[in-house]
Amino acid sequence: MKMRDAKGFTLIELLIVVAIIGIIAAIAIPGLLRARMSGNEASAIGSMRAINTAQQNYSQMCNGFAPVMTELGTAGAGAFLSPDLSMAASVDKSGYTITMAAGALGTPLALPPAGCTATTTNYYATATPLSVGSTGQRAFATNEAGTIFFASTGVPPADPIDPTVETPIQ
Repeated sequence: MKMRDAKGFTLIELLIVVAIIGIIAAIAIPGLLRARMSGNEASAIGSMRAINTAQQNYSQMCNGFAPVMTELGTAGAGAFLSPDLSMAASVDKSGYTITMAAGALGTPLALPPAGCTATTTNYYATATPLSVGSTGQRAFATNEAGTIFFASTGVPPADPIDPTVETPIQ
C-alpha cells in the first residue's frame, strides 16, 4: 500500500473550524451590542449634563433659561453649548434624539438683557433612544434643578418632573 503525500485540510476540518468561529461569534455579539447601548446611554447622560451646565452659565448672563438649544449656541458673549448640540432644535447624537424646550410651568421674561433673545423661568431637556432596545434602553430628562432622571421604558419622564416618583441617575 502506498501512502499519498496529502497536503492541506480536509473538508471536515474546515467545517469544524467554521463551526467554532460561529459559536464564538454567537457568544460575543450580544455582549458587543450591550456595550454599544451602554456607550450610547453614557453619551446621552453627557449631553444632559452639558445642557445643564450651559443653562446655568446662560442664566448667569441672561437672568433666565434658554428655551431652545440653538439659543445656547449663539447667545450674548459667546456659545454656551457645543455646536454638535446647538445646531438645531432637535439633534440625533449617538443613537439618541436630544431635545429641549421651555418647561411646562415656565413663564417668559418680559425684558431679557441685551444679547439674550428668549429667556424663560425654566426648561425641560430630554434624550430619547432612536430605537428602544437597539440604540438604548433608558430615556433621560432634566430641568432647571439640574438632576438627570431616567425611565427604563424608553419614554422620558414627563414635564414637570416629579422627583418623588421619577428615578434619578446615580
